[in-house]
Amino acid sequence: MRILDVKTVEDAVCELFIKANSTLPCDLERALECARDSEDEPLVKKALEVITDNLGEAKKYDLPICQDTGMAIVMIELGNEIHINGDLEKAVNDGVKRAYVGGKLRLSVVSDPLFDRKNTESNTPAIIYTKIVSGDKIKITALPKGFGSENKSAVKMFNPSATPDDIVDFVTETVERAGSMPCPPLVVGVGIGGSFDYAAFLSKKALARDISEKNPDPRYADLEEKMLKKINLLGIGVQGFGGKTTALAVNIEQYPTHIAGLPVAVNISCHVTRHASVEI
Repeated sequence: MRILDVKTVEDAVCELFIKANSTLPCDLERALECARDSEDEPLVKKALEVITDNLGEAKKYDLPICQDTGMAIVMIELGNEIHINGDLEKAVNDGVKRAYVGGKLRLSVVSDPLFDRKNTESNTPAIIYTKIVSGDKIKITALPKGFGSENKSAVKMFNPSATPDDIVDFVTETVERAGSMPCPPLVVGVGIGGSFDYAAFLSKKALARDISEKNPDPRYADLEEKMLKKINLLGIGVQGFGGKTTALAVNIEQYPTHIAGLPVAVNISCHVTRHASVEI
């Protein structure tokens, strides 16, 4: 059994959120550059130039890519042969607090969702998902999720008789309803299967996957491509200015489900789909 001091987890979480908020993953940066080069309309091309220039400035000066530095989503894969010497949840939240307060990132979390809505002044508590896996490592993924796009997400409980085309239509309609509000070009995470809540988790997990990695099941990989093409035919485009690029990618994650249901969740993310991971 490998023993890992909990302070190591806290330090890693802190570093991941600072990194994720200032540096976009390379695959997304390349996709934005390709979209910029492929657009014909001057206004659309200019908007993408501003977006890509902003990425460079954020990286250069170690500043946030976006003013909304997100709610802290943390996904942990914990090996069954590793023991964390301390309180894992506290370590994650302490790491988030250090990143947001010490890193001067915007604090966006309120303690009560409905009544007093008082800012916690630490961007905690984080949303933490933990999965036990084999081995003696811990993998931590930090996903700061802005809510301009989060607010446009949706879940639908389909009948099991629903077809792949029905799912494509639902995903496309969700993006169409969102319009320009979630700051396109988007990355769209889709969760299919599980339960009402697990489909939503899968759609979030999909956003943490590099857009260069397609679903390993060719049927779902084809569905990702079909959804992307249909979304980009909507003509919403970059920041709502039209053009070819409403979405940069659609990522699907699937899971077994009950014979009586077919849950589908759509988690929309803006062009600043930030995430960073480390394995310890």
